[in-house]
Amino acid sequence: MKMTFGAAVAALAVFAAPALAQSPSDAQIASIVVTANQVDIDAGKLAESKGSNADIKAFGKQMVTDHTGVNKQAVALVTKLKVSPEDNATSQSLKKGGEDNVKNLKTLSGAAFDRAYIEHEVAYHEQVIDALDKTLVPSTQNAELKNLLVSVRPAFVAHLEHAKMVQAKLGK
Repeated sequence: MKMTFGAAVAALAVFAAPALAQSPSDAQIASIVVTANQVDIDAGKLAESKGSNADIKAFGKQMVTDHTGVNKQAVALVTKLKVSPEDNATSQSLKKGGEDNVKNLKTLSGAAFDRAYIEHEVAYHEQVIDALDKTLVPSTQNAELKNLLVSVRPAFVAHLEHAKMVQAKLGK
């Protein structure tokens, strides 16, 4: 499973590297945030429909609901600020990694699907939190955008803890 979401994790890990030569712009950060949320929405929809475990289905539904809400907030804010999200290598890599993950998950069923989905969710949320802390929040120039990133961080931490709990129940 690690290979299927490796591109997304690698993109976030590289992006979060402190040695990055240039910080991302607010427009690039907006694109990264929307893309990262969309990746989790797409995987969550698949878990809702294909998961064999009630906890997996419920977690997928929660990811769709919560990440859709964050995206609505982000889109409303960038519209208000008249900032157009700027596609960039990180958002493109996240999108590709998300597509690869969903493609792989579609080939699985039953307990194998459930384990692969929740393993991805744990790793993905760890990387997103790391990117928020080390790159996205420190690089954001606009105070309102920075406030949005800071305000949604606890939800990502809660998602990570919930994913770890579900993973432990499945007996990884």
